[in-house]
Amino acid sequence: MRAVNAINVGPAQYRGGTVPDGSLSLPARLYLLSWDTTKLKVSGETHLHHLVRAGALTELAQRGLLTDVDGIATPADPDGRTGDPVLDGLMELVEESRPRKWKAWVTLRARVTLDAVRAQLAADGYLRAEKRRVFGLFPSVEYELARVPAVQALRAEARQVLEGPLPVAAVPDRDAALVALAAAAELRTLVPSKDRKRYKDRVEELTERGGAAAPALRKVIQEVRTAMIVAITAASTSGAATSS
Repeated sequence: MRAVNAINVGPAQYRGGTVPDGSLSLPARLYLLSWDTTKLKVSGETHLHHLVRAGALTELAQRGLLTDVDGIATPADPDGRTGDPVLDGLMELVEESRPRKWKAWVTLRARVTLDAVRAQLAADGYLRAEKRRVFGLFPSVEYELARVPAVQALRAEARQVLEGPLPVAAVPDRDAALVALAAAAELRTLVPSKDRKRYKDRVEELTERGGAAAPALRKVIQEVRTAMIVAITAASTSGAATSS
């Protein structure tokens, strides 16, 4: 893992390289993008687990470790692993469970993946973890952002992917998927409400680019993205009903 001072935190100019920190997984980068570095709090926390899980599924599909078999998310190799504990944990969960469609995996035990991402980022120094007890009884962990400059650099580069001027065809597929998923989740820290309409076409192109390696992969990423939007909309509606 690179130290923060190895990341360019000055004015970003995207030239087609990987979005920093390139050693982080897609779900980890999506989680970091959710942090508001001004308020030092997470944006969209009620549905963040769906976004993070969608990122993990997308990366496993891009790596060829999860494939589509008649609409079912299927491990390509029982022994296939990435070396990343978050991604490998999801692979094990899929392997040990009955066959399910991609949309089911966007929501099923999604908080397990979110918890694993936060624990990993805390171990790597991106977050600070503080153990507390709710009502003095129930143990819980609260997280604070420790590497603000790293997240600012990640967001600046992601905005360059979103805005251009680099052609979508020149954007690496991992970076295209990062921005496409964040935008689909309406992550305000990357795409404020006022900008959604302006970049709608670009986001659609980035979604296609994320699955550019093969038509089957493109179909999987579209399905995961759609399932995530449905899950997030349902969570937002439920939250609004509860608060009213």
